[in-house]
Amino acid sequence: MRSGATRIIALTDLGLALAQRIQQLMPEASIMFKPKPFQAEVQAAFAAGDSLIMICASGIAMRTLAPVLADKHQDPPVILLDELGQFVIPILSGHEGGANELARQLAQGLDSQLVLTTANSYVKPVYTLGLGCERGCPDTVLAELAMQALASADLSISDIHSLNSIDLKADELGMLALAQHWQLPFATYSVDQLSQMEPWLSTRSDYVYKTVGVYGVAESAALFAAQSQANSLLPSVAQPPQSAELIVKKIKNRQATCAIARAYGLPNG
Repeated sequence: MRSGATRIIALTDLGLALAQRIQQLMPEASIMFKPKPFQAEVQAAFAAGDSLIMICASGIAMRTLAPVLADKHQDPPVILLDELGQFVIPILSGHEGGANELARQLAQGLDSQLVLTTANSYVKPVYTLGLGCERGCPDTVLAELAMQALASADLSISDIHSLNSIDLKADELGMLALAQHWQLPFATYSVDQLSQMEPWLSTRSDYVYKTVGVYGVAESAALFAAQSQANSLLPSVAQPPQSAELIVKKIKNRQATCAIARAYGLPNG
């Protein structure tokens, strides 16, 4: 049963400043600033039926709430804001729980842009597959390794958004053939782009760094692609790189490497 209480959750000083602005509009709301343990505290508030206004990345919100979601008739409203308060997005219980109306009130009070998704669309995961290989690696070798990675994550090819690698592999015939066979986009990225993912790599190879300029091709490409796609689904709301995560760390055979990353975004519809 929904309690009627409203909790404003902020994780940074900038988020706290926005939370205090919201509290001026909604004096009955209470602020949870850097609650500890974060997941347990937020899940407890959600389970108690509290409306949640979360000032954080969509990936943080979804990973925190996913274990306690029931259905749209029982779940309390959840609203997502970026730290600058530019966008207000109801992500759970829009119609049934009143999140859409609460978001409209917030957007009006904050002079922000309201972003409405379809009635039943929740935050969704985006899965991307990263590849690295020796020059001339056959597509069959890449496919076998990719299928191994998919099986370990209980995913299928249809779950994958794209195949991804470093720009040095833009003309790699095996990767191009695999993407064509699976009818998936194939994207490559520069060293500068992939280097942004370095803090979230599971391993760092000095040999790979000396060869191509990044510490890991497959993981970096998967992470960067997942983050980029999530941002494109929620284009103007800042999501930090850590909202992309590795769900299959680098696996390899004699000729190739493969990794799978995930990030969360909102459907465009």
